[in-house]
Amino acid sequence: MTSFKTVLAEIKWSSVLKRTTINDIARELNISFSTVARALNDHPAISTATKEAVRETAQRLNYRQNKLASSLRSGYTKVVGVVVPSLDVSFFSSVVHGIERIMNENGYSILLYQSNESFEQEAKGVGTFLQSRVDGIIASVAKETETYEHFAEIKKRNIPLLFFDRAPEILGAPAVLIDDYKGGFLATEHLIKQGYKRIVHITASKTINIFKERLRGYTEALKFYNLPVDESLIMYGDFSIEFGRACIKKLYEQKVSFDAVFALEDFTAMGVLQQLKVYQVQVPEEVGVIGFANESFAALVTPGLSTMDQQTVRMGEEAAELFLKMLKAVNAYENPPGKTVLDPILIVRESTSRTA
Repeated sequence: MTSFKTVLAEIKWSSVLKRTTINDIARELNISFSTVARALNDHPAISTATKEAVRETAQRLNYRQNKLASSLRSGYTKVVGVVVPSLDVSFFSSVVHGIERIMNENGYSILLYQSNESFEQEAKGVGTFLQSRVDGIIASVAKETETYEHFAEIKKRNIPLLFFDRAPEILGAPAVLIDDYKGGFLATEHLIKQGYKRIVHITASKTINIFKERLRGYTEALKFYNLPVDESLIMYGDFSIEFGRACIKKLYEQKVSFDAVFALEDFTAMGVLQQLKVYQVQVPEEVGVIGFANESFAALVTPGLSTMDQQTVRMGEEAAELFLKMLKAVNAYENPPGKTVLDPILIVRESTSRTA
């Protein structure tokens, strides 16, 4: 004799096996299978009224779309890979937030991969995304990266590729950037207008273009205000809090006179502040300090760190919007959307607020 619980279990199992299919929706609405499939994938050839009817019927019949099967039929996964140097830096996590919001609104999911500033890891991440058949890749280049074969392979396959912040010009791929030259100029100009004259610039020894542009902005601002470009005040290395501290130690050991520091990014500027505090140097009265990126901690330290805001969320949104245009094109590189360059915004806090 069959128990009541067994009957219930059979009913439940039967309902699991008999899932609603596209054919069920098509029969309900008396339309073709292909019309339902295209409506569910928001195909432009299907009318708005039909799409709404299909969605309402799908919801009523508790239809769950098989994304894997859908991707195999269409050739698209509706997934985009995003490669970032590090999510520990709020700049990159904020850009990703902007990318994700726009992509999600347009029916795409994102997969994240951190290179941790490693060329090897970056190339591995790109390879992983290609194997996963993502619809395209958005990336910011690692500081170790000096060759770009892995990115060239993406273009070779006609898979959309777009860069943000750090973009190798040699590839000719679309990009969303900040005007780093202008940022370097404005940061240095601000220090000059506050009365500082011996301004140190801490920059990177690598070939990343954004740091070269900030250095160019620094030197051009000095020239514009008739101040000498002193090579002893330009320091090269790998940016970090520790490097910021080491730069100040070196300047003091070599007895180099300076009254301000413009660091290539905020973590290095934080190291500068820490070491100046060790030496009991008054900021901003004796030495002014400005960073770049407007990391979340910049407003929380004492004194508050002046910096250049890079409009991170907007950068992510602009990157996603350009990327969607590439995704819709038959040939992603036939008429690529080009570059979008955003203006940096000077954020003045206590670390530079000195009356000239």
